[in-house]
Order: sequence, then C-alpha cells, then structure tokens
Amino acid sequence: MTKWVYTFGDGKAEGNSGLKNLLGGKGANLAEMCNLGLPVPPGFTISTEVCTAFYEGDRHYPVELAGQVDAALKHVGALAGCAFGDKVNPLLVSVRSGARASMPGMMDTVLNLGLNDVTVTALAKLSNNERFAYDSYRRFITMYSNVVLDMEHHNFEDILEEYKDSKGFVQDTELQSDDWRHIVEAYKACVERELGKPFPQDPHEQLWGAIGAVFGSWMNARAIKYRELHAIPESWGTAVNVQAMVFGNMGETSATGVAFTRNPSTGEKELYGEFLINAQGEDVVAGIRTPQDITEKARIAAGSTKLSLEAAMPEAYKELVRIYGLLEKHYRDMQDLEFTIQQGKLWMLQTRNGKRTAKAALRIAVDFASEGLISHDEAVQRIDPAALDQLLHPTIDPKATRAVLSTGLPASPGAATGAIVFTSEEAEAAAKEKRKVILVRVETSPEDIHGMHAAEGILTTRGGMTSHAAVVARGMGKPCVSGAGAIRIDMVNGTMSAGGKVLKRGDFITIDGSNGQVLLGEIAMLQPELSGEFGTLMAWADASRRMKIRTNAETPLDARTAVKFGAEGIGLCRTEHMFFDGERIIAMREMILADDEKGRRAALAKLLPMQRSDFIELFEIMKGLPVTIRLLDPPLHEFLPHEPKEIQEVAEAMGASPEKLRLRALELKESNPMLGFRGCRLAVAYPEIAEMQARAIFEAAIEAGKKTGAIVTPEIMVPLVMTKAELDLVKARIDAMAKKVGEEHGMTLPYQVGTMIELPRAAIRAGDIAKSAEFFSFGTNDLTQTTLGISRDDAGSFLGSYKARGILADDPFATLDQDGVGELVKLAVERGRASRADIKLGICGEHGGDPASIAFCETVGLDYVSCSPFRVPIARLAAAQAALGKVTKAEG
Repeated sequence: MTKWVYTFGDGKAEGNSGLKNLLGGKGANLAEMCNLGLPVPPGFTISTEVCTAFYEGDRHYPVELAGQVDAALKHVGALAGCAFGDKVNPLLVSVRSGARASMPGMMDTVLNLGLNDVTVTALAKLSNNERFAYDSYRRFITMYSNVVLDMEHHNFEDILEEYKDSKGFVQDTELQSDDWRHIVEAYKACVERELGKPFPQDPHEQLWGAIGAVFGSWMNARAIKYRELHAIPESWGTAVNVQAMVFGNMGETSATGVAFTRNPSTGEKELYGEFLINAQGEDVVAGIRTPQDITEKARIAAGSTKLSLEAAMPEAYKELVRIYGLLEKHYRDMQDLEFTIQQGKLWMLQTRNGKRTAKAALRIAVDFASEGLISHDEAVQRIDPAALDQLLHPTIDPKATRAVLSTGLPASPGAATGAIVFTSEEAEAAAKEKRKVILVRVETSPEDIHGMHAAEGILTTRGGMTSHAAVVARGMGKPCVSGAGAIRIDMVNGTMSAGGKVLKRGDFITIDGSNGQVLLGEIAMLQPELSGEFGTLMAWADASRRMKIRTNAETPLDARTAVKFGAEGIGLCRTEHMFFDGERIIAMREMILADDEKGRRAALAKLLPMQRSDFIELFEIMKGLPVTIRLLDPPLHEFLPHEPKEIQEVAEAMGASPEKLRLRALELKESNPMLGFRGCRLAVAYPEIAEMQARAIFEAAIEAGKKTGAIVTPEIMVPLVMTKAELDLVKARIDAMAKKVGEEHGMTLPYQVGTMIELPRAAIRAGDIAKSAEFFSFGTNDLTQTTLGISRDDAGSFLGSYKARGILADDPFATLDQDGVGELVKLAVERGRASRADIKLGICGEHGGDPASIAFCETVGLDYVSCSPFRVPIARLAAAQAALGKVTKAEG
C-alpha cells in the first residue's frame, strides 16, 4: 500500500530534510526539527504525490488517503493529549501548504481548525479564557470562509470595523469575550446569507475542505504567476501540513513571531525579526498591528517604545537564540523561522532557508565560509547569478536635494523613481507601455504579484519588515518602503497625502528602500560601487572559472564599465553603431549615394580617421586585452531616411538631390533585410568598406600599443558568413591591408581573422570554414532566428502562448534553445576543432549573459562568453558555477 501520510512529533518523525521533494520544504523541515529534538507541535504531512494524484485523478483523492489521515489524527491527538472532534477536550489543528520550493504568501493557510459552536466552549473552559476562545473562533471563520468557501475578506473586515466604530474601539485587542461572541454570530450569519448554507460545524468536513483548498490553491492564479516568475514546475505539486495548534493569542504570556537568523537585507549576523504579544501568526505579516522587535538592539535602533521579545519574555528569547544557533549550524545557511510562544513555552512552527537580497546573500556566503561552515566553492554556488542585478541598481545621489514626504520602514534596499499607481493592473499596463511606476498600496497581498513585478518599486502604508510586500520585493530585487503609516491613500479619488501635501495618480515620487524615505519628484541617482564581500566572492568565483568573460561594447563608457565589472576583453564591437553620429552619418550617406567606387572611397576616407580614433580609445581602455571588432553588418538602407520630410531635410544638409536620395533608399529597400544585403555580402560587393575598416583597426592598434606599451592583437570578425569562399574573399582584403599598413610602419602586425557563426549552414560547414577562420564567435541572436524561423522583433505576439502550452520552456532569445540551436553550436565546435585544434570559440549573443546558457557554453567547451557590461558580474559567477557543476535551471 502506498504511504501518503507522514507523522512527526515528540522528538520523532517519519520524514527528514532529505525528503523535500516528497514532503515539501515545510514538512521536511518540521520532521527534521523533530528529529533534532526541538519543540515542534505534533502533526502530519500529506505528501506532494497526493497533489499529483489529485490532479491526475480529476480532483479525486487516492482511496487509502482517508484511512491514513484518520490514523495520523489519532496519533497526533495521543501526543497532544486530546482528540480531534472531541466535545470536551478537542484537538485543534492548522492546515498549511508546503511546496518543495518556498512560495511565501502564494498558498493558503487555515488556523484553529476544529472549532465550532460546541468546541469553542470547551476551549474556553480548558484555557479558562473565554475571550481567547472566541477570538480564535472568529479568526477561523474568517480564514476558512476565505480560503475554503471562497468568500472575500472584506465581508468580515466590514463587520468588525463597523462594530469597533460603534463601540469606539481602535485596536482588536480592546474587544472582550462578549464582543467576540457578537462578532462570531455576525460572521456566521454573513456566511449563511452569502452562501445560502450555514458555516460547517463538523470538524472532519472542515479538515477535508481545508486539505482540498490547499491542493486547489496550487493551481490558483497567484501560485501559477509565482511559479512562472521563479521557474517552478507545475508537476512538483504541494504537500499539506496538518499540525496541532499552539496559541500565541492566549494572553500577555503568549506571542507569535517570525525571525531570520541573519539580517535578510544586509546579511549582518544578528537575530532579525518581529513578534506580537497576544496574537496569531497572520497578525505579524498582515500589518493590522505594528509588530515589536525581537532584540533590544533592534528596538533601540528603530526608536520603538514597545518591549522587545528579549525584554518581555527573556526565557523564551534565550531559547530562541539557542535554537537559531543550532539550526544555522545544522542547515549551514541563514534560516527563516516562525515561532509561537504559548503561555511562556516556545514552539517552532517552521524553519527554511531564508530569502535574502543579493547584498545579504553575498555577505552571508562569505561570512559562512569565513566561519568554516562552508567552503569557498560552496559560497560561490550559494549565490543566484541573476540576483546580482540587485546590486547594479542605482542609489540616490547623496548630493541630491531630498524633499521627504514621509518615512516608513526600509523593507528592501535600492532606490526607484516612478509615477504613482494604486493598483497592480495599472502597474502592469504601464510596464507594457515602458512607463516607470511606483506601486502604492495600503498593503500588498499575493494577488498583487503581477503588479509588484511590473513596478520599479513598492510603497505600502501598512506592514512590517516581514510583511508580504517586504518579503516578495526582496526576492524580486525591487526597492520597497513598507509601513509608511503617515501616508493616507484615497482609492476613490486616486490620491495619496502626507504632511499636508496631496499627490495624485501619475505624479512622480522616489522611494529609498535603504532608509525608508518617500521623496517628492524624480531624484538624481548614482551607479553602485561593487566591493567588499562582492570582491571577495568574485575572486573565489574567478579562481573556479574556466571560461573567460568578455563584453559587448563599442563606446568608451561601455568599455570602462565592463572593465570595472571584471571583463577580460571585448567579444563584440559593433562598428555600425559608430556611424550614426553627426558628421559620420553624413559621410556614410555620401558613401551610399556615390555612383562609383571612387566616390565611395572618397566618402570612406572621411570616415577613416573617425573609425581609427574610436578604435584607439577602445584599445587603450582594454590595455592589451583581446578586442573582437565586427565589420559593418546591417543593410545600408538603415543609414538612409525613408519619410519624404526626412529625405528633404537630409538632402539639404548633404547638399544632395532629394530625388536621388529617395531613389537610392527605394533601390536598397528589402522585403526581408535580416536575410538580405548585409554582413559579409557588403564586403564582397564593396570591398573598399572592409579595407577602410581594416586600415582603421591596424593603425589604431599600432597607435594604442605605443601609448599603453601593451601589444594589441585585434580580432577582426567577418559577419554572416555562409561559405568559406566568402570568408576567403574578405580575409584576403584584410590580409593585404595588414601587410600594407605593416610596411608603412616598418613592422609585422599581430592580428586574427575569424567569423560569426549565425547561419545554420555556417554551423554545418564549420569544418571547412575553420580552415580559414582563426576564431568562431556564435551570434546566437541571429542563429536562433535563422534556426527556429522566428523573428525576434515579432515573436512576442505568440511566444507567450507557446510557453503557456509547454511547446517552448523558455523564450529562446533569452535562454538558448539547447535542443535545436545548441545542437548546431555543438556541431560547429566539434567540426571547427577537428579542422583547427587551437581555434578560439566564444558566444556574443544576448545568451552570453544568461546563466542557463552560460552553463551550456561550459559543457560544449567554449573559451569565452561575451555579454553587455552590466551582465559581466552575472556571467563571471555563472561561469564559475558551471565549472563547478552547479545546475542553473529550475531543480528537477
């Protein structure tokens, strides 16, 4: 018989942390904490295999499941000294989800399950606390009605707020037992009125309803969106954790809280978190009451007058510190803990590897290695390369004037500027229009995931440092300010106000997630400096890395930026980008309009000193590092105007005939320019273009070599080659120019000539082409287009449907299609090396900065990857992880 249910409690468990795929992260860690002898309320986990069977069986459970759940309930009841459904001594349980990958706020939770009109009186008698019993019952009705019965929260919030207003209450803690009795009756009446049937009283019906809701929530919209954003497969499913309740709302000796064993924003080694006295778990993250600090140090830093846990409950605090130290050593990682204190006794409800910012991840990895808990290589593998993007966001210029509107909590670091929007739908719509916005909410919920993803930053008026907004924003690398309580939001009129100022939808604000400030208007930003732990970890990564990391750059700014980030050369300099400015575009157009070779050469002579100057500067910045320069690639019509008004203006500026300009543009126009008269085809038809560029390169190499004292060995790349004959024709012109320039300067010039592999035929004929090419650079942008028959500019209209239907796992222009394009790359590598053993191989498409694609490049043995300057740190780390054998795709 298949085992579907696994119990834990009283220092023993049927599972352990190694069974994460079966029990989910939460269930596996609850079992592990039990095995470690920590105080964990007893419970059981329904495995992820049930979720899979549930959906495969048309939402029916395996036949043996009910019997196994009943047996587990009896086992838990025996450990807890009570019985599920008992009218005198009832076992109450929580029902929580738990996928193998942490999905904070994505799945639904029910607490206090088992309460009804009878058991609530038993709970009041057992606890000698009627207020606590009815408070727990109203919470259960709210959660169960929302999660299982699909009623909106506001049905219950409205009842509670109206009652509090009628009594003059502000805080929920002011309500006494009779008040909660009244609220319970009002809630039940609301359920019956809305659904046409009474709130369920049978504890077993309640339990199976909650279990079904957890499995059902695996396929709700926000869970699907979260999985899509974090590459979590649908097939993993979720487990269900049923656990005996412990209560943080039993009075002043009870509390509930969340804590990180290190600061998740900075990585500092300190117990960091929040708690509330006389509360249940959802109160801490919901922002209904302002949470209290765990430590005295944090309380003092925050300027809070409320007692810290350290001061309010010193024994429980001491036990929490002991447990956090034990768990960090055991898991060898920063932990995110949930705990409840019931009448002075600490209970652990969860531990998991805590989510953290990239800045914190770096510090934690380096510190753990320095503390001897992990090796340098493990530290390198701990960091998600894509998360380094968080460190590359701008910060506010310290010299900028700050007009502070309000101050909240610094929930997620970094700064962002944007127009105010009040809904996630507005944020998503703005992102599609390339408008930058700040999502402003009273508080966020899992339904806001798409808006948070679309916004530059998030501002909430409620919630603490561990609220939904804070946790999700940190995971996304978005700046966030939470709990800015002085701000008032008027959703009806679309305004926010604070300090006597009223801002409307569309007005600009800036948020500083590092100090919690909300600022008026757009503020000047500074680019980040990478040092400290970043430098340490990158040094460890570089020591493990085999592939070199180059950059795609043709401007001095890009080249300098890339060198600062650790680039080891230029893998792609697109020379056409140098022709679009001022005098250059005029000379370029003169060349295109010329009637013969003599006229073309005269125009090219004007471009020569400009090209030479460009290359000198790049060579000087690179100081002897390799620089790959691609000869002119795009079709010539891209340099010409096409609209009548523009043609007239350009003709006048050039002193040319508008009609001649119009006819030449018409003559060069192509039906499919991507496959037209471009690349090496230009150099074959107009060899004088390649000759001018080659002269500029060689003369610049000589000049830069003299200035820097470093030998410059330029790599000249011929684009869009499909045959060896094409390459030979162009290479002959380059070789002749090298000889000529060398003779003029009395020296022999070092250089290499290679090609871009961006056509399937070139990949197939790589063995032949390698007889002439000294290097290959895979232009995977065009190779993807020509292999898949998909235009990169037009793919957006259908790629979403292809991904949704499982035809393509990823956007092939973001992550390399390894089965198709990757096979061609592999083939070209094998055939190229067979012809020329020392051929240099690299990649210079957008995939050069994608971690999964970089891992592929390592497996096929490329020598380098080249990417945009700000992706260089990501590529360095991803290449190190690939060399160490880390899987960069979603687990499983």
